[in-house]
Amino acid sequence: MNVSTVAKRYALALFQLAKEKQLLNQMEAELRIVKEVTEKNPDLFAVLKSPKLSKADKKKLVETAFSGLNPFVLNLLKLLIDRHRQSEIDAVADEFIGLVNEENGVAAATITSVRALTEEESKALSSSFAAKVGKKSLKIENIVDSKLLGGLKVRIGNRIFDGSLQGKLERLERQLLR
Repeated sequence: MNVSTVAKRYALALFQLAKEKQLLNQMEAELRIVKEVTEKNPDLFAVLKSPKLSKADKKKLVETAFSGLNPFVLNLLKLLIDRHRQSEIDAVADEFIGLVNEENGVAAATITSVRALTEEESKALSSSFAAKVGKKSLKIENIVDSKLLGGLKVRIGNRIFDGSLQGKLERLERQLLR
């Protein structure tokens, strides 16, 4: 995923402000909501990009849609509209969440399994794999893939731990062919 320099700068500025005001976790949660809303409502994105709507109307739309947000987050969204950077909203949110995770010693992980993981399994995997990547804990997103024969695939950043049965069979095949 290629994050633009613009998104990094906006996210860093908001991160520094949130850290100074001790609002990191609140702003992270709010930016997750913004990201979720923009991903689930592509029409909102289309309206925000539309040249037919004035900046003032776009700002009113954002104020109405996200009325419960912290003023700093709301002002960031308005600033992005002012600077014609609406398309960067998701990238700024992703970058901010990454900065907060880094600050808290947390890594985002995607775990692919045959069935949904239980809470105990998630906690055990979090503690086990967090130590391997030098973090305190993991925020786990569990993806259920019925095509997986068994085992797990864990992706943390750009590292992949393949403990799936299919992966083991492929490694065994490569060994035997040597």
